[in-house]
Amino acid sequence: MASRRAGDVVCVSRTNNGLDVTDPTSVEDILGKLGGPFDTIVIATGVLGTPEKSVAQIDAAEMARLMAVNAIGPSLVLRHVPRLLAKTGRVAVLSARVGSIGDNQIGGWHSYRASKAALNQIVRGAAIELKRSHRAATCVALHPGTVETPFTAEYLGRHSMVAADEAALNLWRVIDGLGPEQSGGFFDYSGKVVPW
Repeated sequence: MASRRAGDVVCVSRTNNGLDVTDPTSVEDILGKLGGPFDTIVIATGVLGTPEKSVAQIDAAEMARLMAVNAIGPSLVLRHVPRLLAKTGRVAVLSARVGSIGDNQIGGWHSYRASKAALNQIVRGAAIELKRSHRAATCVALHPGTVETPFTAEYLGRHSMVAADEAALNLWRVIDGLGPEQSGGFFDYSGKVVPW
């Protein structure tokens, strides 16, 4: 969670606060202690898992784990947004282009794709609901690109990568350029619409 007022930032994470987005009690306990309003809330949770090359390789337990972290976890956090967000605030939820059903041309990565597609649907629904109490707010899903981290190290060379600091700046530019009319959308790091 971040408030850009005078540069104030409140960070809630597994490392700093013990937040476990897969545990509803943990989410309620930790986020329930936060007060607002926040100008900007960024939900940046996710796990890649082991990418499958075919449907035959799907492992039920691994798929459930990805759904828990990538879709259910952010939805538990989103439940707190109406209470925490300023009336003109912005909510950005990190997703991934591979969660686009319309943009899927190669298959594979089924569990990760499905978890991010589910997340996109949750963000879309949350944006619709948020409009009822926060007409001037914006809630979107964002694709940061492939960011250079230990998480993506084994894919180096297969995709163009961007440094984490640069990725963050790109996303802030996109967030700053969006308004209520784009709420419920899915955008990439350059501000382009990503198909559902």
